[in-house]
Amino acid sequence: MSYRAPVKEYQFIFDHIVDFDKVRATDLFSEATSDLTDAILTEAGRVAEDVLAPLNRVGDLNPARLENGVVRTPPGFAEGYKALAEGGWIGTAADPEYGGMGLPMAVTTAINEMMSGSCLSLQLNPLLTQGQIEALEHHASDEIKATYLPKLISGEWSGTMNLTEPQAGSDVGALRSKAEPNGDGTYAITGQKIYITWGDADFVDNVCHLVLARLPDGAPGTKGISLFLVPKKLPDDNGNAGVSNSLKVVSLEHKMGIHGSPTAVMQYDGATGWLVGQEHDGMAAMFTMMNNARLGVAAQGVGVGDGAYQHALAYSMDRQQGRSMIQNGTGAIIDHADVRRMLTTMKADVFAARAISAACAVAIDMGRATGDQAWQSRAAFLTPIAKAFSTDTGIQITQTGVLVHGGMGFIEETGAAQYYRDVMITSIYEGTNGIQAMDLVARKLMDGGETAFTLISEIEDHAEAARGRFPELAEAVWQAAETLRETTEWMVEQKDYNDRFAGAVPYLRAFGRVLGAHYHLKAAMAGDASRAKWAAFYIKRLLPEHAACLAHAREGADALYALSPDDLAA
Repeated sequence: MSYRAPVKEYQFIFDHIVDFDKVRATDLFSEATSDLTDAILTEAGRVAEDVLAPLNRVGDLNPARLENGVVRTPPGFAEGYKALAEGGWIGTAADPEYGGMGLPMAVTTAINEMMSGSCLSLQLNPLLTQGQIEALEHHASDEIKATYLPKLISGEWSGTMNLTEPQAGSDVGALRSKAEPNGDGTYAITGQKIYITWGDADFVDNVCHLVLARLPDGAPGTKGISLFLVPKKLPDDNGNAGVSNSLKVVSLEHKMGIHGSPTAVMQYDGATGWLVGQEHDGMAAMFTMMNNARLGVAAQGVGVGDGAYQHALAYSMDRQQGRSMIQNGTGAIIDHADVRRMLTTMKADVFAARAISAACAVAIDMGRATGDQAWQSRAAFLTPIAKAFSTDTGIQITQTGVLVHGGMGFIEETGAAQYYRDVMITSIYEGTNGIQAMDLVARKLMDGGETAFTLISEIEDHAEAARGRFPELAEAVWQAAETLRETTEWMVEQKDYNDRFAGAVPYLRAFGRVLGAHYHLKAAMAGDASRAKWAAFYIKRLLPEHAACLAHAREGADALYALSPDDLAA
């Protein structure tokens, strides 16, 4: 089955759902006209369909491998990457001063979704480079920017992030990697990092690693960590990749999915690196990259979910099985009510998650273009929701895609299982979804819930405006938003953060469900009869999940700890 990029869907979302015209109205993004963005999305869709999609299965069947210290990528990946680099797709949001397009993050998010929906394993490479570009733009010295940014933006070089160590996963402050000043402005980096996505590649001249390490006078914990740029090859006097640095790929992980993407164990043995940002302030610089990547991973969840939906839909329209229960049925399994339920849920959820991610990207663009704290707060608030809701949704969609195939979904040759295996990692990337939820109910509610309440009020105001055309749907959305408001008030009142954390995941899930219903209702108001049908399905059948989630969220932590480890083991 061929992949079809959601170009028209994004055009509709930009025009009618997420107020992208506000982005175009800013001085910073005034050149992102409708004609320009439509042309860019159309071309990105063509690349995704024609260049990347044929590589998806190839990468799964021909995993990246390490041979004599050299990472070998799957057949065709080099050519696919070359198409991305030469087309300028790596630097779409990057600063034009260094060769980037300077496009809004909303457009980049749409492009990233198309690329990941067609071939996640390869798309991971430019996604990480994009995050490194943004981190360097914000925190690196002018000299580092001049040397590295043009090469990263052009795709000649690629970038990674190095946080995790064997003993330091989510607890980054437990890292042991160290940095010693060399006395010439550079540092000697020593340590081992694990789970380094695209830690090496045979189709770029250089791989640039952002590495967290501790200086000799660095305090314990995260406050004593610094960030260093450590290239595989040291730039020569002309800024080109020169002699090899003192680092290597020790091994590649054998993974559940994304086989085409090499996930490396990296060893640094006094490797030369340059400080990025201020000493002992590495987490601030690294979080710039991580927040960029969190929205990118949200787009990955949507993209792979959409790919799985398209795959399942094609199968359901072709597979003949059983007796049709409807008039004028085709005899294919798409006639069956439960298969229709699965497919409808998949597509309705794709739209909801896509709209949430696009709304987050628009908030980022507005915050950057205007400097308005309200937009910046909204972007920060929506980021964990977009990341966790979209990737959880992607996992559910791909799992359902296997079920649509029935027994054939369990057979690798159909390709249905690959989507499920590949997308699972997105719920772990850039902080697990549980950590995203904890961030939402803690740090993101530190304003007393002001940002959350503003969003909820907007949902209620739109529902009020929709009562004339869709009274039943509008009432359901309004009531759901009001229940969400009450639970948000409960969250803000809890002084014991463990009570918040105990219900963080269902709270985030509920917020995503209500936002999804809001965007479906907006689509019904702006679109045709088909959009109204989709809104009715989502609001009547999927939105009610929010009530159970919010009830769960308000229960606090006592019941969890009433069960002892002995009870759990019994």
